Formats: sequence, C-alpha cells, structure tokens
Amino acid sequence: MPDMDLVRTVTAAGVTTLTLDSPANRNALSRALITELLTALGAAATDPATRVVVLSHTGPVFCSGADLKETAATAPGERLPVELMADLLAELWEFPKPVVARIAGPARAGGLGLIGAADLAVCARSATFAFTEVRLGVIPAVISATVLPRLAPRAAAELYLTGDVFDGARAAEIGLVSAAVADDELDAAVDGYCASLIKGGPLALAGTKELMRRHRSESIRTELADLSDRSAGYFTSAEGREGVAARREKRDPNWVPAQSR
Repeated sequence: MPDMDLVRTVTAAGVTTLTLDSPANRNALSRALITELLTALGAAATDPATRVVVLSHTGPVFCSGADLKETAATAPGERLPVELMADLLAELWEFPKPVVARIAGPARAGGLGLIGAADLAVCARSATFAFTEVRLGVIPAVISATVLPRLAPRAAAELYLTGDVFDGARAAEIGLVSAAVADDELDAAVDGYCASLIKGGPLALAGTKELMRRHRSESIRTELADLSDRSAGYFTSAEGREGVAARREKRDPNWVPAQSR
C-alpha cells in the first residue's frame, strides 16, 4: 500500500483499523482523505488477514463532513468533494467484509453518511450528531443513500429539516448507531463486536451482507425459491461443510484467527 498521510492502517487478529488522521480540519472529507480511504478499503477487501474493518479517528471529532474550504475553492468542471464522497459511501456500503464505525466524538453531515454506510456503529454517549446541510442552504442528498435506510422516518424528518444537534443516546434510539456506551467503554464495545464478527465464515458474512441488501421479489414462492437456492449453496460449500463439522466436533472452524481461539 502506498504511503498515506491522512488514513492510518493497522491489522491485528483479523481486524483492520482504518483511522482518519486529519484532526487539523476535524477529519473533514477532503479529496485527499477520500482517495486515501478508498485505497485503504481496496487493500483491506483483498487482504485475507482482514476479516473485519473498524473505521476510527484521531482527534476529538469523528468527521465534520465534506471539506467546505476545498468545496469553495473547487474550479468549474472539477468534481466537488461531495461528489467523490458518493464513491466512498458506495464502496463502504458494498464492502464484502463487516465494517464497524467507532465514534468517540462529534459527527456532522457527511460524517453521518460514513456511519450509515457501516454495518455496525458504536458511539460514546458524549458524541454529538447533526445534519447541518439545511443551515448551509444545501440538502443532505448523497448521504441519504446510506442514512435513510437506518433512521426511523419521523426522526429523519425532524433532524434533516431542523439541523438540530442530538446526542449518542438519541442516535441509538433512532437507529443511526447500533449502541451508545459510556466514553470509557467505547473500545471494549467495539472489540466485543469484532470478536463476534470474526467467528463468522468470510464467505457467509459477505453473503449475509448481500442478503440484507437484495431487492425482494413480489412473489413469496419466487422469494423462497431464491433463498432456498442460496441456503443450499452455502450448506454444500467448503466453508459450510467446515462450519458444520466444527460445530459437531466442538472446535473453532478454521477461519477463526488463531489469536482469537
């Protein structure tokens, strides 16, 4: 992987942590940061040592959204940071391995798009959130692709339209995050999710992500025929056979990292 200044990568025991490291601008989504994060995700996707990705941050802010200074300086015909952010959110949403967002501080606008794109998200209760777009005279368009599937509709209307700040407990209540925990319990909570995730078969985890995001058939019989075929394919796969054998033999399957057994 090429040298990167704005995203730090560490892999241990099956978990690759990608850390946004641009605290000087509150980890704003600049072109450079987005490009580096896309590069890091591409490497993690093909690395067999990576079973789970954790998206974390340095500094007090998780992510302040699109880089507004860079946005204002964008030349005619040049892609805005928010347009590049669409590529990043698509990559996260379609990523074949579980992604866990670790949020220890405020997230705004595009930062909430990252959280919505992650499969699981854990925040400190002290973290704050806001959809600030309307107060800038713009709309939360791009992030809606990943955020709206997570949010309760009434909460989405309230928070999108008012731009008001809300806390970690509210974020968990409305579905933006999986859990809000005490600040000093954040890392333990993230580690707990990762420990559970690496116990799943790599192909099964990818297939389950695809299952949750597929378009359903209007016919229940067509739906069940498709799901039956999917299920049979996994049960008869090498991974499925190993998982069943491991359960019967009361041992860990061969995909569980040795450090986690």
